[in-house]
Amino acid sequence: MTLLLDVRDLAVDFTTGGETTPAVRGVSFTLARGEVLALVGESGSGKSVSALALVGLLPRNAVVHGQALLDGDDLLSMPPARREAVRGTRIGVVFQDPGSALDPVFSVGAQIEEMLIVHRPQMTRSERRARVIELLEMVEIAEPHKRVSSYPHQLSGGQAQRVMIAIALACDPEILIADEPTTALDVTVQREVLDVLRRLRDRVGTAIIMITHDMGVVADIADRVVVMREGIVEEAAGVHALFSAPAADYTKRLLAAVPRLGAPERPDPAGSAVVLDVDALSVVYGRGRRAVNAVDDVSLQVREGEIVALAGESGSGKSTIGRCALGLTPISSGTVRVSGVDLRAVRGRRAVEVKRQVGVVFQNSTAALDPRRTVGEAIAEPLRVHLGLRGSERDARVGELLDAVGLPGAWRRRYPHELSGGQRQRVAIARSIALRPRLLIADEPTSALDVSVQATVLELLRELQRDLRFACLFISHDLAVVDELCDRIVVLQHGRVVEEGPRTQVLREPRHPYTRALIAAAPVPDPVAQAERRSA
Repeated sequence: MTLLLDVRDLAVDFTTGGETTPAVRGVSFTLARGEVLALVGESGSGKSVSALALVGLLPRNAVVHGQALLDGDDLLSMPPARREAVRGTRIGVVFQDPGSALDPVFSVGAQIEEMLIVHRPQMTRSERRARVIELLEMVEIAEPHKRVSSYPHQLSGGQAQRVMIAIALACDPEILIADEPTTALDVTVQREVLDVLRRLRDRVGTAIIMITHDMGVVADIADRVVVMREGIVEEAAGVHALFSAPAADYTKRLLAAVPRLGAPERPDPAGSAVVLDVDALSVVYGRGRRAVNAVDDVSLQVREGEIVALAGESGSGKSTIGRCALGLTPISSGTVRVSGVDLRAVRGRRAVEVKRQVGVVFQNSTAALDPRRTVGEAIAEPLRVHLGLRGSERDARVGELLDAVGLPGAWRRRYPHELSGGQRQRVAIARSIALRPRLLIADEPTSALDVSVQATVLELLRELQRDLRFACLFISHDLAVVDELCDRIVVLQHGRVVEEGPRTQVLREPRHPYTRALIAAAPVPDPVAQAERRSA
C-alpha cells in the first residue's frame, strides 16, 4: 500500500498557570492508503491528543512539536487557514458522542450541507441536496429522502453516528479519524457502524485512524495497531501479530484485562430471600396514538446474594425497569416489591425506609457526582440524611467506605475532577453502599471505562457483593461483562422479556433468535476468530 501519512516524533505539551504538562512524547507512526490503523490505550494515554493534533483541534494552551507529513506536506507547520481547509477536504473527523457533536436546532441534511457550502462553494443548491442524499445512502441510512429533514433527537444512537460519518465524508477525504465512534453503542449497532466503515474503506479507499480502547473493535476492523501509554508508544504491530504474540508487558496486561465470553462455572450464590420482585410490570409513556410501551408485562426476581443481568439494546426497557425499582419512574401497571413492600402502595416514612434499602450506581459518574462537593462530602451525604451521623462517627464511616473501594482515606478532600473515570466510579460505588443496601441497581457502571479499569471495578463489585450479600440488578449491553459477573440473565427486546435463565444456559445455549443475534454481534478480541465469525 502507498504511504499517505507519516507522523514523526510528535510531542504535545499543555501549559496551565505557568506549568507545562507533557501529554504526548516522541510518537511516530505511518498510515497507508486504504489502511485501518488503531490507536489504543487507556484514558490519558494520549491517543486522542495525538490524532487531534494532526488537524489542529487541540485547545489553545497546547504546544505541538514534530512533523505530520500528508503526501509530503507538514500538517503541523501549515498556516491555520490552510490546515482548516485540509481538515474539511482531505481529513474528516468522527467524534465519540454524536449527541454533543450534532447541533439540535438544525436538520441532519442542513448539517451535512454546511460542509459542502464551506468547502465546495461552487456547488449549486440542487447539487448539494443530491450529494447529501448520496452521503446518507453511502452510510446506509434508510429512507434518506425522508431522513434528510430529520433532527438529531429523532435519530437512534447508531443513526446519529452514521450522520457524523456522512458529515466527515462529505468532501471525499483521504483519511477518516474516528475517535471512539462505537463506545456508547449497543453491540448490534456497533457492528452496523463498523460494517459501514469497512465497506467505505473497501469501496472508496479511505484510510482510517480508529481511536479506541475496545480490543474487540480492534480485532474486528484494524490492519495495524499502535498501543499507547502515558503519552508514548509502547508497541506497534500488525493486528494478528499483536494479538498472538504481544511484545510489550503493558500490551499483555491490556489484552489479559479484556472480558471474554466463556467464563467458567461458578457456584450459585443466591439465598432464599427474594429482595426484588417485579411482577407483570408495564410502563407506558404518552397517550393515544403516541403511547410508547417502554416496558411490557415484565416479571423477574432477584434474590439475596445474587447478581441478575438485564441485557438488551438501547430502548429495550433495561434502565426503565431499574428506575422503577428506585421509585424514579411511574408504574403504569403491575407491581415492584423491594423486600416484600409494594413501591406503588407505600407512602410517607415507610417509603423512605424502603428506598433506603436500595443503592444505585449510574453509568456516568461525572454527572452523578456534584462537582462542587468533595469526595468525602458526596459519600457522607446519605449517612447524614438517612442515619443522622455527625462528626467523627461520620468521618470514620467515610474512611471505611473509601477503604472498602480501594481508595486512600486522604482522598476524601479531593474533588471529582481530580479523579480518573475509574476512581470516580469507585466513589459512586462507595456512596451506593453507604447505607448497607439490600438491593443495588448498577446501570451500565463500566461501559465508559477502559478495559483495565473496567476489570478492577468488576472485581470490586464482585468482592463487595460477596461480603455484603446484597442483591444486584446489573444493567448492561456488554455480554462479556455480564458473563464475568452475573449469575442469571434476563434478555429484553422492545420492552418484553424474550429469554431468561442461568448465565451459562443463556450465553452457551441461547433459545431466542434475538439472544443469538446479540451474542453474534459482540466482537471477540481475536482477529482470526472474528474473521471466521464474519465469514460464517
